[in-house]
Amino acid sequence: MAETFKYVQGDTGPQLRLTLTDEETGTATNLTSSTVKMHFRAAGATSVLYTKTLAIINPPTNGIAVVNWTTGQLDYPAGSYQGEIEITRASGTIETIYDIVKFKIREDFA
Repeated sequence: MAETFKYVQGDTGPQLRLTLTDEETGTATNLTSSTVKMHFRAAGATSVLYTKTLAIINPPTNGIAVVNWTTGQLDYPAGSYQGEIEITRASGTIETIYDIVKFKIREDFA
């Protein structure tokens, strides 16, 4: 995930749609009975600002999870941020996606 997603402080959209795939086979990750979370932090920081549960789009076998931003989740100083995606399976097994999702937030004009 080399792309940087750009947002403006205070925004609640657009949604961020992630398709999770197996790195070796390229097939969609089956998210049936799973929970997908994103840990959000400032780039270079060690502490997480918040953890957000993502919506899984039906059918879960397509591996699509969506970040629906809510009020306050992009109200941080202008700069670079990172998201770490974590899948928890029904069995309790946790799989963390190796690639980091990159974000850039700029100040709002108003």
